[in-house]
Amino acid sequence: MLTLRSTPDNPVPPGGTLQSVQTEDGITLRAAHWRPTTRRVKGTICLLQGRAEFIEKYYETIGELRGRGFAVVAFDWRGQGESQRQVRDAHCGHVARFDDYRRDLKAIEEAILRPTMPLPHIGLAHSMGGAVAFTGALEGWLPFSRIVALAPMLSIRMVRWPAAAAILARALHALGFGRRYIPFGSAVSIATKPFAGNRLSGDPVRYARNAAAARDVGAGAVGDPSIAWLAAAFRAMARLADPRVPAAIRVPVLIVGAGADPVCGTAASERFAQRLRAGHIVILPDARHEILSERDAIRQDFWAAFDAFVPGTDPATIRHAETKGAVPVAV
Repeated sequence: MLTLRSTPDNPVPPGGTLQSVQTEDGITLRAAHWRPTTRRVKGTICLLQGRAEFIEKYYETIGELRGRGFAVVAFDWRGQGESQRQVRDAHCGHVARFDDYRRDLKAIEEAILRPTMPLPHIGLAHSMGGAVAFTGALEGWLPFSRIVALAPMLSIRMVRWPAAAAILARALHALGFGRRYIPFGSAVSIATKPFAGNRLSGDPVRYARNAAAARDVGAGAVGDPSIAWLAAAFRAMARLADPRVPAAIRVPVLIVGAGADPVCGTAASERFAQRLRAGHIVILPDARHEILSERDAIRQDFWAAFDAFVPGTDPATIRHAETKGAVPVAV
């Protein structure tokens, strides 16, 4: 039975609807959605998690978005949170290919976004979710009129020799080890490791809150990824590194980079942003990888950038777009 877990410092946002969603290839996803807490409805924000994340980590952000007038859709990608696994070890973050994430988002679009959620639909993507969003924008299946990408996974800094690691991952996958942990990987969630020296946040209070949530969801806060996931991630990043890719993306994009990110390369985000036709980047100098779990001052700078990029759309514009079968872009 699906649940939304609550801890003393991280209560479930009230008024939400929790449901299971089936993908076209038979995977069950955990999803939830909320209406705004304001009278005026500005549209819908769909949260695209990073690897190893889960809905519970976003409760604070969900509340802030609702207070800004947005409905919110949140879901767990396959292989993490309370969504279905495709390997026996529920702690192993596994997908066979990144195209599976397209199936997940398509299922969410068809079951929740398109039939029930107010326009415009906007993606708020973190890390791996950013790589998925950019791929979808490139290929034309992304169901959003705008993208806000936080510390997107365009390169991985945690790997010392990425080119060699990519070759090794492909070789091990080809030899049939794709469902196993990466070399030296384990079931321990990065969110439960000690605060000192962590890669995710400089805020001890929010870090402790997320760690408690991760312990509460258990296997939902997966450990290290599978070899197949790593091989697929390197393929996705290599494709997005092509300098022709950003120029081919027509969806307006705001990238918010973490200046002190030890997980994903902010320099790669800057190069990507420079080639976007309809986008730009804001760097938050002291932020680590999880900007939404950072200190108040950093989060305030993020929300200032968000509010400037995602203003409300006039309801008449939304109704006109609905009659024309289009998704309006807030300007």
